[in-house]
Amino acid sequence: MQTDNRLAGINNIKLGIVRKMQGVYNVSWLFFVYKCYGGGCLYGRRRPEDKVDKIKRWKGSLMLLLAAFFWGTTFAAQSSAADSIPIFTFNAARSFVGAAFLGTLILMRQGRQERKGNGGSQPDNRDCQRNGWNVKKGAVFGGGICGVVLFAAMSFQQGGISAYPAGAAASGRSGFLTATYVVMVAICARFLGKKLHNSVYAAVAVCIAGMYLLCMADGVGGIYFGDVLGLICAVFFTAHIMVVDHFSYCESIRLSCMQFTVSGLLSAVAAFLFEQPDIHMLEAAAGPILYAGILSSGIAYTLQMEGQKYAEPSVAAVIMSLESVFAVLGGWIVLNEKLSVRELAGCALVFAAVILAQLPRKNGEIAVVRKEKF
Repeated sequence: MQTDNRLAGINNIKLGIVRKMQGVYNVSWLFFVYKCYGGGCLYGRRRPEDKVDKIKRWKGSLMLLLAAFFWGTTFAAQSSAADSIPIFTFNAARSFVGAAFLGTLILMRQGRQERKGNGGSQPDNRDCQRNGWNVKKGAVFGGGICGVVLFAAMSFQQGGISAYPAGAAASGRSGFLTATYVVMVAICARFLGKKLHNSVYAAVAVCIAGMYLLCMADGVGGIYFGDVLGLICAVFFTAHIMVVDHFSYCESIRLSCMQFTVSGLLSAVAAFLFEQPDIHMLEAAAGPILYAGILSSGIAYTLQMEGQKYAEPSVAAVIMSLESVFAVLGGWIVLNEKLSVRELAGCALVFAAVILAQLPRKNGEIAVVRKEKF
């Protein structure tokens, strides 16, 4: 009798447990239905905000694509200006135009902040203090150093474009040779103790192979003096990225405005020392100067700042790498420049190396963090 009572008690306990589990199951099922049809989670029904995020990502990607287009086609503008205006005069003019444009943006933003009632007392920046430097001092000092390095990089770049002989695809070759700075930054990061993904080493090998096909189609004798200057330009752009990274605590738009001002001043001094600038030169190259100063330095920079807020980092890296592709297309369409099949193959390899050197990795290793282009 006692045995039967024990069995009955055990069965009741089991039945109670089963009923409780059924209750939990029913609650879970109701929660699932609510989330799918009432709450709109990711179980199969897309939330409205997901669509908004997708639109923002597309918007950011489009901004970066337009910025890459302006940067790439600027090589064609530089090539067209090389015949009518000297190197330093052109760089001084485009730098002053870019600084004026960015300075106007800074004043407009300050005015908007004042209208909102903060009196402009709190600048819109990421950091206000670091190592005792305030925003203005940091932007002036950092922008000055960045401007000196940028002056060297731009001088070698424009000098390389001007040094190409007639018939050479100056825009395309210069665009892809300049893009090799991305791989150089990866190499410098390794020497600075940063851990790199194995694909970076592959990118270096691919980049060397691409440069061989692009610059040595006819052997060593096929290397132009403009190619050498283009590679030196890439070295200085590598140094520029490192310097910008060091002063990344400064507000980027102020830093950029200051560096263009310093670069313009140095270019102007060099122009009066080594060239004979006059107003007729500026009038003859007014179009390329305004294109390089406003669209490349001003608008494209603003588009990049806004676009990188929404685009995925890996997508942003690939899109901004299209700058070199647009350089070739711009030279082909605007200046009727043509590359041989071997040179095009070299361009493709350099482009692949640039992408390999930038894509972020899931395990936390990154190849290169590409900073804002100036």
